[in-house]
Amino acid sequence: MDIGKRLRDIRIRNGLTQEELADRCELTKGFISQVERNQTSPSIATLMDLLQCLGVGVGEFFSDMEEAQVVFTAEDAFEKEDREAGSLIRWIVPNAQKNRMEPILLTLAPGGSSEPDDPHEGEEFGYVLSGAVTIINGSKTYRAKKGESFYFTPDSTHYLTSKKGAQVLWISTPPSF
Repeated sequence: MDIGKRLRDIRIRNGLTQEELADRCELTKGFISQVERNQTSPSIATLMDLLQCLGVGVGEFFSDMEEAQVVFTAEDAFEKEDREAGSLIRWIVPNAQKNRMEPILLTLAPGGSSEPDDPHEGEEFGYVLSGAVTIINGSKTYRAKKGESFYFTPDSTHYLTSKKGAQVLWISTPPSF
């Protein structure tokens, strides 16, 4: 938790110099500088004064401390392999269960299938990166090949199969994988 950096960012966003903030809070410019560089920590009372002078509530100050991750690398992903079903699920956005949608990279071996998913609220979207898949949604089946996408409401048990193998970017809302 970098309190100094957060204070500096808010001060700059408000268009204040260290000297102007120090004057408003009846502190020294040197003290503001030390706090912003994490060379000293303000007391709770001083932090409250600083926040008041910056026009920021305590809840707002601490709720925005961690910026949400925007870019995810291969190292962020994790996998679950089902050798019996011939599938590999790669969660490409970690902790996506807390989000509104959950993207996965599904790799199906020849003859493989995803695990059947029960009906649920939301929507399913997929883009076939390689190979071809059969989409089973209840009693209906659909085919999609490389470069094609699918989109449906999961109102029945649903899953994917592939005769020759495939790779699919599959996004579910709400998260269900």
